[in-house]
Amino acid sequence: MYVASVPNRSSPPAILLRESFRRHGKVNSRTLANLSHWDPARIQALQRALRGDFDHLASPDPTLGLVFGLLFVLKHLADSLGLTAALGKSRLAKLALFLVLARIAHQGSRLSAVRWAEDHAVAEVLGLEAFDEDDLYAALDDLCARQEAIEKALYRHYLKRRDAPPTLFLYDVTSSYLEGEHNALGEYGYNRDGKRGKLQIVIGLLADDQGEPLAVRVFAGNTGDPATVAEQIRIVKELFGVEELVFVGDRGMVKSKGKQALQAEGLRYISALTDPQIRKLLSTGTLQMSLFAEQVCEVEADGVRYVLRKNEAEAARVQHRWEDKLAKLIRKLEQRNEQVKQSKRCQPEAGLRQLQLWVARHKLTGQVELRVEDRTISLACNPAAIGQARQLAGCYVVVTDVAQQRMNTPDVHDSYVSLQQVERDFRLLKTGLLEVRPVFVRKESRTRGHVFGCLLALKLSREMERRLQSAFGTTDADPHTLTVSDALAALSRLCLLEYQIDEKTRLTRLPNPDARQKEILAALGVSLPAK
Repeated sequence: MYVASVPNRSSPPAILLRESFRRHGKVNSRTLANLSHWDPARIQALQRALRGDFDHLASPDPTLGLVFGLLFVLKHLADSLGLTAALGKSRLAKLALFLVLARIAHQGSRLSAVRWAEDHAVAEVLGLEAFDEDDLYAALDDLCARQEAIEKALYRHYLKRRDAPPTLFLYDVTSSYLEGEHNALGEYGYNRDGKRGKLQIVIGLLADDQGEPLAVRVFAGNTGDPATVAEQIRIVKELFGVEELVFVGDRGMVKSKGKQALQAEGLRYISALTDPQIRKLLSTGTLQMSLFAEQVCEVEADGVRYVLRKNEAEAARVQHRWEDKLAKLIRKLEQRNEQVKQSKRCQPEAGLRQLQLWVARHKLTGQVELRVEDRTISLACNPAAIGQARQLAGCYVVVTDVAQQRMNTPDVHDSYVSLQQVERDFRLLKTGLLEVRPVFVRKESRTRGHVFGCLLALKLSREMERRLQSAFGTTDADPHTLTVSDALAALSRLCLLEYQIDEKTRLTRLPNPDARQKEILAALGVSLPAK
C-alpha cells in the first residue's frame, strides 16, 4: 500500500490510499480510501508507517550492531580520489581497498585486520563476504603486480584535478625495520629507526610540489640513497610521461652519478651540499662565510647556482645542544672523580676510557681533551676546534642547474625547503597514523604490496586532513581543534541498530548521527545513505 497525491485541476489534490496488484502479468492499482480530509501530519505519519519507519517499535530495546560510519566515510573519500576505480571491481581489488581503509582506521597485521573486520560493516559497505588472512596476503601480491597500472590511473585522475602536470617533483628516502630474519628485501644498512641488529628495507617516496604522494618504491635495505634516483627518473619519464621537470632531492641524494643521469634525460635538479662539500668550496674561494645570512644569497660558478642562507634559529639550537653536551660531560666527570676519591680501588683510567667513548659518541672528539693527573680526570676545551666545528651552524647551501630565467633565487630555496612535506609524510607513514613499520611479511611481492597500500592510505589520510582543516582549522591556530584521529574516533561510534521483531524477523536501522558526527560528515562532504 502507498499514499498517492492526485492533481485535481484548480482544487487541492486528492490524497488517496492505494495498493498495487498484478493481473495477467501487468501491474495495476486500486484505491482503498480517500484521505483528502485527513490532517497533513496524520497523512505523513501514515506514509512513514507504510515505509516501515515504525517497525522497530515492536522491539523497544535494539541491539548494537556493526560499526558502519567509519568504513562508509573512508570508502566515500576513496571514491572521490579515484582510488576505488583505480583498484578495480574484482574480489582482490575489494580486498586491497579494505587493506587501505583498515590501514587508516586500524593499522596492525593482516591477521588483526581480519579480526577487526568482524566488528565493522565490511559486507554492507564494500560488498565483501567473509575472508581470512590468506585472502589479504593474496591481495598484497595483487597490489604489487598491478602497482604501476594503479599509480598511472591515479596520476590521470590527479591531472584532471590539477589541469596540468607538475614541473617540480620532490623525492626523499627512509628506512623501515623488519621483524624476523627472512624478508626477501631485508638487509643491514644505515638504520634511521635506531633499531640495532634489525634488517631493514629502504623506501623512496615521490611527491608533487605540494607534497601529494604520487609513487613509492621499495629497495633492499643496503641500497644507498643516490642509487635510488634512477628508478624515480624512469617513473616520471615512462610512467607519468613528463618530459620537462625539476627533481628536488635531499643533500647527499643527488650526487655526481645522479646529476649525470638527470642531465642525460634532459632533467634539472635542486639539492643541497653536505658540510664537507661546503667547506671545500669555502677553501677554494667559490663561497665566502660573509655571504651566509638570514636573507638568501646566490653565487653562480661553472654553470651551477649556489643559494646560501644561515638559519639563525638553527644556529642557536646548535649552540644550545653543544652547551648541554658540555654540561653533561662535566657532570659525568665530576661524578667519576668523586667515585675515585671515595674508593682507592677505583681506577681513574677506566673512567677516562668510558668518558672518551661518550665524547666520541656525541661528536665532541677534538673539541675537548680529557686527561688523568694525580688520579683526577680533567677537561680542557680546544677553542679552535670548537670554532671550526660550529663554523657552519645553521648554514646550508642549495645547489641547482635550473636557469635563472626559469626559477629565481627565493623560488629555488623554497622548493628545497618544501622537502619538509615529504619528511612529514614519512613521519605519518612510520610513526604516526599509518604505522608502516614494523613489516611482518616475508615475500618480496608482499613487502612491496604492503608499502604501496600504505602509500594509498597516505593519499587518503591527506585528503581527509585537508577537508577537516578547511572546516575546522589547524592545530597550530587552535591546539584543541578536531584532527583526523578525532574524526576517526567519532565516526567509529556510528553503529547500526538491530531490532528483533520476532523469531524470524530482524530489522537493521542506521541511527541519526549526533551533532559532532554531523559536523564531521559536513566537513568531509559525505551524506549517509537513506537506508
